[in-house]
Amino acid sequence: MTDVVNLKNVEFSEPPVICLMGPTASGKTALAMALYDTLPCDIISVDSALVFKGMDIGTAKPTAEELEKYPHQLIDIRDPAESYSAADFCHDALKAIAKSRANGRIPLLVGGTMMYFKSLIDGISPLPEADAEIRKNIEAEAQQNGWAAMHEQLAGFDPISAARIHQNDPQRIARAIEVYRKTGQTLTQLTEIKGDKVSGNVLQFAIAPKERSDLHARIELRFEQMIAQNFKQEVMALKARDDLHHDLPAIRCVGYRQMWQHLQGECDHDEMVFKGICATRQLAKRQLTWLRSWQDLHWLHMEDENNLQVILSAVSKL
Repeated sequence: MTDVVNLKNVEFSEPPVICLMGPTASGKTALAMALYDTLPCDIISVDSALVFKGMDIGTAKPTAEELEKYPHQLIDIRDPAESYSAADFCHDALKAIAKSRANGRIPLLVGGTMMYFKSLIDGISPLPEADAEIRKNIEAEAQQNGWAAMHEQLAGFDPISAARIHQNDPQRIARAIEVYRKTGQTLTQLTEIKGDKVSGNVLQFAIAPKERSDLHARIELRFEQMIAQNFKQEVMALKARDDLHHDLPAIRCVGYRQMWQHLQGECDHDEMVFKGICATRQLAKRQLTWLRSWQDLHWLHMEDENNLQVILSAVSKL
């Protein structure tokens, strides 16, 4: 292994932004912590599941001890009953990036929610914030008429979004209808407008396996470890709440959805584990598909011991 250069005390006239992406279980968190030890950086989470409080085991959230030593921003900022959109993320991330740079530090964005990264780098459309009252009315209509009927309603005023959104995807159907009812403009119209995005030097890295089977093995091991760490009890605590249900974004997270189904009696333990591992593999596949089409991306292999040095070398050349 090459000797690692420590840049902890280096000063930058304009600190770059480092983006560390990759599929689930690829080792992003460990690499981010190593970067924190060698760079003047602030870790900013880019993960749509880590934002939720009380969802620690199933999200592989860093432990309390790790978070004390390696603080992560944008973790534990929402209750599972609440929503958190890409627009919310961009607003919060841009604010965190600006604060970090103002202090002469490097924003280090780490995670696997590719839509968040894309929105931050390309700019996100000026979509309205969630409206609880409108969403409540939409869900009441869906309860009475079914989501297929709501999808048909969407097709009436926004056929492009309806063609893109599956009729079995209540979260996105509801959001598209909500946007139209709140603004009078369709989701298609608003997404053609691009808003604020990250500026300056942006170094983008993706960590991925050389062999897909290596990642699959890690995913299976991680899921088994989650079960051993009382993941079932964590989801039982969520299920005991009156304000949580299976259609919420938090409960639809990979792993939580399958455990929730198990607790509902829809599948036995072994089937839950099998479904959870399969769903996690599918998530990893989608993440890698996103990354293969990414521009200006530096690839790292999760088996390579020199990944830290590769990133530090890129930073030192700025």
